[in-house]
Amino acid sequence: MNRTILGIIVMFISAFSYAHGGGNYDHSDFFKGMKPGDKAALVMVHFGTTHNDTRVKTIDALNERAKSKYSKLDFFEAYTSRIIIKRLGDKGIVKHNPEQLLNELLEQGYTHVLLQPTKIIDGVEMESLNKNVAAKSAQFKDIRVGNPLLYEPEDYEKVVEVLTRNLDANKAYLFVGHGTYDPTTAQYAMMDYMLKAKGHKNCIVGTIEGYPTFKNALNQLEELKTKEVTLIPFMFVAGDHAKNDIAGEWKEELEAEGYNVSALLQGLGENRRIQDIYLDHIEFMLHHKKREILAKKAIYEVTGEVMK
Repeated sequence: MNRTILGIIVMFISAFSYAHGGGNYDHSDFFKGMKPGDKAALVMVHFGTTHNDTRVKTIDALNERAKSKYSKLDFFEAYTSRIIIKRLGDKGIVKHNPEQLLNELLEQGYTHVLLQPTKIIDGVEMESLNKNVAAKSAQFKDIRVGNPLLYEPEDYEKVVEVLTRNLDANKAYLFVGHGTYDPTTAQYAMMDYMLKAKGHKNCIVGTIEGYPTFKNALNQLEELKTKEVTLIPFMFVAGDHAKNDIAGEWKEELEAEGYNVSALLQGLGENRRIQDIYLDHIEFMLHHKKREILAKKAIYEVTGEVMK
């Protein structure tokens, strides 16, 4: 291609990108490109739970709010945990994983789909979901995936504000997440760092299967003067891990270290202000699309400039 023509194309693309969106996004109206006969769906994607008590307060509660707020979209849900899907299936309760649901939506003629996960971090569960979507993306006119609870730095700031309301300065609060085996577990450490950066020295983050570990959390507790500790799940639902690991093993190990421990078995998804963040992510993705990194790099290569 003639370099002059290529340069004009690049300048047009760059100008468009500067004028629409910012960061890793471009402005894009989800509904604008819809034509008669097109069908749009909102899919809430949960890890899932077999515990009815926490499901009603978290998954069902957020589902109802999303369904009501975005009534222009047909509502669906999917679970990503194959183990939970099987356990529920053994009880006669049918749940679909994202791949199965996307296949069903295609069969039903849906053309536009927005999937909003209730994951906490951008970890392996998000990676799996994004791969499911990528495999089907060419078969939809528009398919988008919202961000997990923690993605932009502003998300962390909002969550810090929610977590630290009405806390007792004379107690320690240990927020326990699931954790993950890959480098994305660093997002829990970022959460811990931001709590401290905001002045909440008595708030500590630990994980069951990642970093920061129980030992890391214990080391921080030992630096505090208090022996009063409240354990809180840093998870969307308060299911098996909350009841068995947090209120069980972690509580017992801390009591063995001489701490007076209580456990607040409340999933993050029970908090309406946490729910609001997920709803905000839906709203954002209805008006934005993520930029593809290879497309950005192609422009960088020609212009030598970073798109902002």
